[in-house]
Amino acid sequence: MAPYAAAAARHPGGVVNLSIGTPVDPTPEVVQEALRAAADAHGYPTVHGTSALREAVVEWYARRRGVTGLDEQSVMPTVGSKELVAWLPFLLGLRQGDVVVRPSVAYPTYDMGARLAGATAVGADSLDELDDDTLARVRLVWVNSPGNPTGAVSDAEQLRAVVDRARSLGAVVASDECYAELGWGAWDAQRGGETVPSVLDPRVSGRDFTGLLSVYSLSKQSNVAGYRAAFVAGAPELMPNLVNSRKHAGMIMPYPVQEAMRAALGDEAHVLAQKDLYRARRERLLPALEAFGLTLSHSEAGLYLWCTAGEDTWTTVGRLAELGIVVGPGVFYGEAGQGYVRVALTGTDERIDAAVERLTAR
Repeated sequence: MAPYAAAAARHPGGVVNLSIGTPVDPTPEVVQEALRAAADAHGYPTVHGTSALREAVVEWYARRRGVTGLDEQSVMPTVGSKELVAWLPFLLGLRQGDVVVRPSVAYPTYDMGARLAGATAVGADSLDELDDDTLARVRLVWVNSPGNPTGAVSDAEQLRAVVDRARSLGAVVASDECYAELGWGAWDAQRGGETVPSVLDPRVSGRDFTGLLSVYSLSKQSNVAGYRAAFVAGAPELMPNLVNSRKHAGMIMPYPVQEAMRAALGDEAHVLAQKDLYRARRERLLPALEAFGLTLSHSEAGLYLWCTAGEDTWTTVGRLAELGIVVGPGVFYGEAGQGYVRVALTGTDERIDAAVERLTAR
């Protein structure tokens, strides 16, 4: 990306970097205040998290995700969601010969997690795509809905099909759901749409959380990427071992961050206000990209617009760089991403407006 970033930086109006999903808006005051109030953290925090935090997570699942029956013992905070994605295969005891399935276009850390455990990562959008030998070795199936980078959403019926098939193989299903609050169109609950379903949703799980892990991060919904605030829930038969293994490895969320996360989970106002900002940016940026000649694919939820101009990925990246706009190359997310670019909504209003002006200037 270096030459394209350099070309974009030469634009007289400055660079508009829409290649990374890093929040640019302030962390809400309710979250900052909770962090400050917990600053006297002289004792060691627990890996499993405080009971108050785990109760807040359980209540959040019931209120925001339609998940009931979750026990607080089946919840654990994590130091961001990325570290859990990277280490989960290892923590589950996967080894050489085992297979981790992830979406065909996906966040690279799914593959890295398999490699760290010595297992093999296989890209597939359905387990039916795999041959019998590969299926026999599947131990972990990653679901990512809403997806990064595509923004695709799996409905409850689609998720249930994955769960049923994985259970028939004896495999764990881990669902990366960190964009679940950012649904658009049919998935925009604030505009009359449906709530993005969780793998723990009763329509998906059948009210049985065995072998099912839901992973969520507050980085995007609450602008706390720097806090590394996330959690995993479900699979009551696996959670004690995950907690114990992480205890020995020192994977512990600091107590002040636990308190900040508890406050964030209990306050919906800041989440909805932030979503309004992203919705407005999306509504301005999308038609401008289309005017430039890009076609939207999926992008039903999340912070990204997954687009193609029907040409080589790097050709599109280069044409946008000439306008001073940096985007993510689709090939960074697997061979199936060839021809696509990922455009993030994480620009300030001023930078989004600058991008719109450049894209539509003719």
